[in-house]
Order: sequence, then structure tokens, then C-alpha cells
Amino acid sequence: MSAQFDFRKELITIIPNLRAFATSLTGSFDRADDLVQETLVKAWDKQHTFQPGTNMKAWLFTILRNEFYTQMRKKGREVQDVDGIHAMQLAGHPEQQGHLDLQDFRKALEMLPDDQREALILIGASGFSYEEAAEICKCAVGTIKSRVSRARTRIGEILGVEGDGDYGPDSISSQIIGVAPAA
Repeated sequence: MSAQFDFRKELITIIPNLRAFATSLTGSFDRADDLVQETLVKAWDKQHTFQPGTNMKAWLFTILRNEFYTQMRKKGREVQDVDGIHAMQLAGHPEQQGHLDLQDFRKALEMLPDDQREALILIGASGFSYEEAAEICKCAVGTIKSRVSRARTRIGEILGVEGDGDYGPDSISSQIIGVAPAA
């Protein structure tokens, strides 16, 4: 019983990370929640295959990733929810530059090939090491490093970032919050 309790406790602590990763893969909070739920059900069902002392977060991310690709293969190409995209664009206000920058970044992230987006999210957003990300993606560490590098370069190209002055607060916002604008 204590092993199940420890398994359950660790499982629960990783749910926010799973949800963030699932949201980045699906682009939808509802689909992400469904994907996380399916991941948790599978993990619970297969908890006897988990080796205590190993990285549960990586194990769960692998289950989630595999489930995502299984669902994508079953559904084929999906048409994006046009109403959801439109609603998200209406939610931003021009004076909220950070919100608009985040929208631009999300759009750029969606333009990346799946393998590059996945590697960038695992390393940049989820905090996995290159070794852990390689294990999750079932590829070499060098492949992960290459994917992350290509993803970062491509995002910079899509967003038109040429230097430090191309991101961060603009000159007006910097004056308001008392921060020197990036040069």
C-alpha cells in the first residue's frame, strides 16, 4: 500500500508538467486535459512496469508523447478549431505587448516541424536535460541538441529576431516600468 501511495503522490506532483507539455503539443487546453487524463490512466494501469528510483517524470512524458502520436495517427490530419483561434486573437489588447509577443511566439512554435517543437519544449519549457529528452524521444542526445538548435534558429527567423533589442519591453513600456530598453 505504501508503494502505491508513493507512486500516487509522485504522479500527482507531475500533473502540472504533463498538462503544460500536453497543451504545447495539442494547442488546446481541453484536448490537453484529455491527453493528460489518458496518460494518467495508462500510467496507473502500468505502474507495475515503473522502476522505482528512475525518473518518473520522463516515464510519464514518454507515455504522454506516445499517446499523443497514437491519437494523431488515428485521427489523421485535424482541422484547427477556427472559432477557438479567432477567440484567442480577440482576447489580446494592443497595449499588452507581452501578450501579443506570446501569441507571435506560439504561432511561430506551431510552424516548427513536430520533432523540433517537441525537443524545444522538452528542453526549454519542461526543464529536461538533453539526455532525458533524448530518452523520451527515443533518439541520440546529439539529435536532440540539433533539433533544439534548428528550432531556436527557425523561431528567430520567423519572428525576425536579429539581436537583443528585438525582444523585451519597447521604449515606451521601459519608461513606464523603469527599465532600460534593450539595445
